[in-house]
Amino acid sequence: MSDLRIASIDTRVLDVPLFRPHGFATYTATSQPILLVSVTLEGGVTGYGEGVVPGGPWWGGESADTMKVIVDKHLTPATLGREVTELSGIVADWERSVANMRFAKAALEIALHDAWARALDVPLAHLLGGQFRSELDCVWALGVLPLEEAIAEVNERQEMMGTRAFKLKMGSGDPKVDTGRIADLIANTDVDLSYRIDINARWDRLTSLTWLPKLADAGIQLFEQPTPADDLDTLREITSRIGVPVMADESVCSPADALAVAKKQAADVIAIKTTKLGGLIESKKTAAIAEAAGLACHGATSLEGPFGTAASLHFAASTPAVTYGTELFGPLLLKETYVTEDIVYRDGKVIVPEGPGTGLEPDWDKVNFFTRD
Repeated sequence: MSDLRIASIDTRVLDVPLFRPHGFATYTATSQPILLVSVTLEGGVTGYGEGVVPGGPWWGGESADTMKVIVDKHLTPATLGREVTELSGIVADWERSVANMRFAKAALEIALHDAWARALDVPLAHLLGGQFRSELDCVWALGVLPLEEAIAEVNERQEMMGTRAFKLKMGSGDPKVDTGRIADLIANTDVDLSYRIDINARWDRLTSLTWLPKLADAGIQLFEQPTPADDLDTLREITSRIGVPVMADESVCSPADALAVAKKQAADVIAIKTTKLGGLIESKKTAAIAEAAGLACHGATSLEGPFGTAASLHFAASTPAVTYGTELFGPLLLKETYVTEDIVYRDGKVIVPEGPGTGLEPDWDKVNFFTRD
């Protein structure tokens, strides 16, 4: 068992450019800061995790910089020297010294899971209940783009990857203009495509009740978090009045949040980001609550790089409650990769990597190139 003792934890911040700007409701990203965490066991095996917040601190209150401090100064001292098989106890002990900071905890927790799976020479999904599927549907998110650019990107992704479902960002502009732009996009692309919107919790009740019905008429098939995270009453009203499924994202950052949404009947789908929930253990709990309540789960993304995306894929592949597909396309948004073999996307699906742990290996030349000085 000494080979499974945690010998060292290394962190570094990568700044990886995106292939095009990605617009959120309040922010446009041109690169993705990623905290890469490496956990090495006494036996020499190393596992990897990533700390990523979608769009920076405005979304989850953390950044790659704050995550590095939390992991280095607070979580690492509570972790070093222990057996990786104590993972649940290690995670519980973190709560004694660090409140919240779920993205930082997820980065280290996933690296520990990855190291453990690699030491056992099994895929990560085997530690999470067992793998029962090898591929998952994958949505492509367009961000906030001008109409012509959006049409071109839809056609490109449809041709290159067979993508059939697209997510459109809203919330940064005039709702009337945004609604018209999206209606025009739907009208000018393949009628068999599926569209959903994500407002990142930026609309109030009146704005939502005014414009969401018009978006439903235009063909939108899912509303993701139109209203503020803590306003479950309005989210329930939208869910019950408009007739289009509603997905809760910002409203669900813990298993307790999922239970609150279920009790309120405030949504039809729960967006599960392994990052915002604090890692794979809490993600499993959240999925179980949603499943028991009859809610679908969606494998959502914080725009992680390859290691974080692969970990989320193994989670989704081992979790029957994930019935509403995924949007785990993060590595495709990066201008360059930093692994030796990329995750495969084809026919509108993403393939779960094979091999021990996440199934990916770092390209150290690229990792060093993207590492922030």
